[in-house]
Amino acid sequence: MQTAFVKKKPRSHYKRWVLGFFCFVIMIGLCIPEKLIIPVEKASERDWNHHTFWHYPWGKSGVHKGVDIFAPQGKNVVAATGGWVIWKGTFGRGGRAIIILGPQWHCHYYAHLQDYYTHWGSWVVQGNTIGSVGTSGNAAGKSPHLHYSVSTLIPYPWRWDSSRQGWKKMFYLNPDTLLR
Repeated sequence: MQTAFVKKKPRSHYKRWVLGFFCFVIMIGLCIPEKLIIPVEKASERDWNHHTFWHYPWGKSGVHKGVDIFAPQGKNVVAATGGWVIWKGTFGRGGRAIIILGPQWHCHYYAHLQDYYTHWGSWVVQGNTIGSVGTSGNAAGKSPHLHYSVSTLIPYPWRWDSSRQGWKKMFYLNPDTLLR
């Protein structure tokens, strides 16, 4: 009886290299410090209600996953942090909106804009004007304001609680505490 020998292909380190590179990129993103500024020009902490994050009931979304910063129509909206514009367009209840991917893999969502002053794929520096305060989306007929929320691509499971939609707290961070 003859034994057939199967020739083994040389091991490729490609998969291991890709995984290592992916982990390296994730770690670098988590190590970049993030210090935010208020995303409406010349606004202060008095321009939003500090208790509206995760307030229930809040319209069709159930809970409010951000803060509403009130300002005159057309007031400049600035990037709270530097980052990459990963989305710009009209987004249902948010109306005209922009999402910026910033340090620590945080997504900064700016909604109810009147105008955009940036475009998809661009890099913005903290403080750059990206749009203007408006009443688009479900803010139509209400006082002009910027809805600002921060979510994370890397979940924080310890934030999950028994409140309404509490499991989503793994992904949403309280902008009020981040802006102070």
